[in-house]
Amino acid sequence: MRKASTDVLPAEGGLGDEPLLAVEDLHVEFATRAGVVRAVNGVSYSLSPGETLAVLGESGSGKSVTAQAIMGILDMPPARIPKGEIRFRGTDLLKLSDEARTQVRGQRIAMVFQDALSALNPVFTVGWQISEMFRVHRGLSKRDAYNKAIELMDKVRIPAARQRVNDYPHQFSGGMRQRIMIAMSIALDPEVLIADEPTTALDVTVQAQIMELLAELQRESNMGMILITHDLGVVADVADKIAVMYGGRIVENASVHDIYKSPAHPYTKGLLESIPRVDLKGQELYAIKGLPPNLLDMPTGCAFHPRCPYRQDNCVTDNPPLYEISGTRSSACHYWREVLDGDQG
Repeated sequence: MRKASTDVLPAEGGLGDEPLLAVEDLHVEFATRAGVVRAVNGVSYSLSPGETLAVLGESGSGKSVTAQAIMGILDMPPARIPKGEIRFRGTDLLKLSDEARTQVRGQRIAMVFQDALSALNPVFTVGWQISEMFRVHRGLSKRDAYNKAIELMDKVRIPAARQRVNDYPHQFSGGMRQRIMIAMSIALDPEVLIADEPTTALDVTVQAQIMELLAELQRESNMGMILITHDLGVVADVADKIAVMYGGRIVENASVHDIYKSPAHPYTKGLLESIPRVDLKGQELYAIKGLPPNLLDMPTGCAFHPRCPYRQDNCVTDNPPLYEISGTRSSACHYWREVLDGDQG
């Protein structure tokens, strides 16, 4: 990873024209015995204060790897970032030393991991784990940090927080464990929160409660949020804009309204058509044919062409750029106009 000789931590305060967070042409690859896995290939997106960006895609599309690169928690090696920038408040995080990066991680940019049971330490109480944030980063006494932990558990609506602060992770339900993870992530008032599949394995009612909680916390602090998911239904009411990933790259950027009204990439269109609908009860549920690409052996041309109903000959040979459709949306499809029109030729 590139390092600067002098670390300049991101300044707090006004941003001017600079986004809060900007990922520019990011590439991430992993060295494996089978070869080099290019997990992220030229990803770019930005985030403003108070804004929610949803990053969508199937498993293996590069969503979580991009988030881990932002957080600086990739194991390097085997991971490598050969190209790209991650600018937080104008400072390229990839040029900071490990020590300076630690000052940003958790305090300025925080992450909620998808498997709360694995992320929480089973041998420590949840109160100890939450209060550790305050002891380590804020220098609070054990008593003050303990009281802060109870306040946060109350804030994320864990019933009887004072009585449950000394319970262990396995004593909580999946939804309650996710709330504890959220409490830990917001403990230091971060400016950016990355939520990686925060509703995985939760029932529909609990999913809605977690998403409502995240939206409420965001409104209170005006933090920017990146919501990583494979479920378009989860983001409909909370996201401002959506970046759809496939095969390690972004294939469509658009506002939530544009994505749901008229997707401009066949993959996005397929994801939308795969959502169960009450007005189609009794009909067979649509599924995108085929499987996601093998990152060790990517298809030539457009990575989606083996599964695409709009495929033409040039899709097999020419990898499409990210065509600008308007100032706020783009699509990596040679035939985005036909997709918008719903014409498969």
